[in-house]
Amino acid sequence: MDVDVSVVIPVYNSAHYLQKLVVRLMNVLQAETARFEIILVDDGSTDESWEVLSEIWTRYPSHVTIIQLMRNYGQHNALMCGFRQAHGQYIVTMDDDLQNPPEEIPKLYSAIRRSGADLVYGVYGQKKHAAWRNVGSALVKIFYKTVLQVPIEPTSFRIIKSKLLKSILSYDMNFTYVDGLLIWNTQRIEATFVEHHARSNGKSGYSINKLMGLALNLFTNFSLLPLQIVSVWGMCVAVVGLFFGVYCLVQNLLSHIAVSGYASTIVAILVLGGTQLVALGIIGEYLGRVHLNVNRKPQYVERQILCSAAELMSPDCETRGVLVSFRPGTDSSDIVY
Repeated sequence: MDVDVSVVIPVYNSAHYLQKLVVRLMNVLQAETARFEIILVDDGSTDESWEVLSEIWTRYPSHVTIIQLMRNYGQHNALMCGFRQAHGQYIVTMDDDLQNPPEEIPKLYSAIRRSGADLVYGVYGQKKHAAWRNVGSALVKIFYKTVLQVPIEPTSFRIIKSKLLKSILSYDMNFTYVDGLLIWNTQRIEATFVEHHARSNGKSGYSINKLMGLALNLFTNFSLLPLQIVSVWGMCVAVVGLFFGVYCLVQNLLSHIAVSGYASTIVAILVLGGTQLVALGIIGEYLGRVHLNVNRKPQYVERQILCSAAELMSPDCETRGVLVSFRPGTDSSDIVY
C-alpha cells in the first residue's frame, strides 16, 4: 500500500501525552489523506510509555507502528530507526510532548508541495521552553549556522521528501545529527511559521549536558572547524611568544632587566600548556569518535516492533512479521519471528 505521509516520533518518558498526541494526529491526518502511518519509537523510556504505546497500537493497528529500543540512544538515533520503517512520500518529524501541535502538520504538508523544497522546517515565532532550554537550543543553532552555513534555523518539527530521506539511510554511525545529514544532501530548504505550545507537565528530555553533547556532535561529525580554530590559536600564540622573546632579548641587551621575571615565565608556561591541552582534548574527541565507530558502536538496537497494517503490506515486512523480538546480545541473524 502506498503511503502519502509518515509521521515519525521519538518517545522518551512521555506516557502522559501519548494518547492525546495520537488521537489528535489521527484526526489531522485523516482530514489530509487516508494513506498515512504513525511511527512511534520508544527510546528507552523508564516510565509506562511502552505500555501506553502498546495500547495505542491495539487501538489503531492499521496506521500505527511502534518500536521499542534496547536502551536510550538519543533523539536523533531514534529518528534514524523510525526513518528506516517509514514508507511515506513525505515524512514528518515532531516531538512527543505536544509542544509541536499536530494541527500544524497541514502547514508543513502544504508548504513542501507548494515550494518544491526537499525539506521544510516549522519555525517558531516564540518558543515555550524554559529560559535555560532556549539558551541551550540557541547555542546549538549558532553552531549549526556556523558549521553548515544554512540561514534557516533547524527545529524538530520538519517534513522531508522521501527521496531526500533515502539518501541518509545508509549512515549507520553512532554519533548522529539528522539535520546535518539532510543538509549534506540538499540545498532546497524552506521554512514556514508554526505554533509552539508550552508543556502541560513534566520536563524536557534534553538537559544542558545533552544539548552540549548535541552541539559537540555537530562540530566533530560535520566540521573541522574546532581543529582549524586550535591551529589558528596555536599560530597566534607562537607569534606572540616570538615577539615577546625578541622584546625580552632587547631589554636584556639594554640592561633593563636585572633579574629574569618569574611572572613572565609562569604566564608563558600556563598559556602554552593550556593551549596544548585544549588542542589535545579536541583531537582526542575526534579520535575517540573514530575509535567507537570503527568498533561499530551501534546507532540503535531494536527490542521489538509492532507493525501497522500499511507496513505489513510492504515487501520489507514480509520477512519481519508483525512482532519482531531481539534477544539481548544478538545480531540480525538471530531475529525471532
